[in-house]
Formats: sequence, C-alpha cells, structure tokens
Amino acid sequence: MEIREGLYYSEDHEWVLVEGDKAYIGISDFAQEHLGDIVFVELPDPGSKFEAGATIGAIESVKAVFDMHTPVSGQVVAVNDTLEDTPGELNNDPYGQHIAVLAMSNRTDLDKLMDSVSYTAFCTRQAE
Repeated sequence: MEIREGLYYSEDHEWVLVEGDKAYIGISDFAQEHLGDIVFVELPDPGSKFEAGATIGAIESVKAVFDMHTPVSGQVVAVNDTLEDTPGELNNDPYGQHIAVLAMSNRTDLDKLMDSVSYTAFCTRQAE
C-alpha cells in the first residue's frame, strides 16, 4: 500500500493535493485496494458547491459502491472526465488520477485532515 507524502488524507480514504486555493481530490491506494476492480465513477457537476464531508459522487467496483466525499468545502471547478471512460485508472494510479478539483472556500477544513504519517497509522489500525 502506497501513502504519499505532501497530501492530506480523510478518514474516508480520500486524498487532497492543495495548489493555491485549488484542492485536487482523489481516493487513496488503501481505498482502491479494498474496492477491487473499479468499473464506474460518478463525477460531480462542475459549478456545484459542497461543504466538507458532503457526498460528491460515487465509485462502483465489482465488490461494492463507495460514496465519494469531499474533505474540503468549495465549488467544483473541474472534474477528471477520463474516468467516465476508463474508471479502472483509479486502480492503476490512484494518486495520479484526481476525481475533482474544488476552489476551496474554507482552508481551515485542512486542519481536520491527516498527514501521511497519521494516515499510515490510521490505515494500519483499520487493517487489524
């Protein structure tokens, strides 16, 4: 299981990469491993506004359906349309495939997320 440094992580196994006021959101390697082969991704609509913790889409695998939550509040400014045709790319490269980009409206949401060290410990506890 890969956990990258420099990202923020949620307890729902989403990652956040912050660049300026933009938050790139995806799912962690831990999430994709537990989901298995991903067959469908429901993306949020650009322009939609969400509060941290809200469901912004869904990921369907051969095993389960996973609600995708946004770890930060903001407005969707872009989505990764390629996942509609090739959802399995989330299995191949979960950190190279963001699901959505939000213009953050509240940077303090980041204070509630984990760094890579804390997330590693969290995943270890969940795996036990």
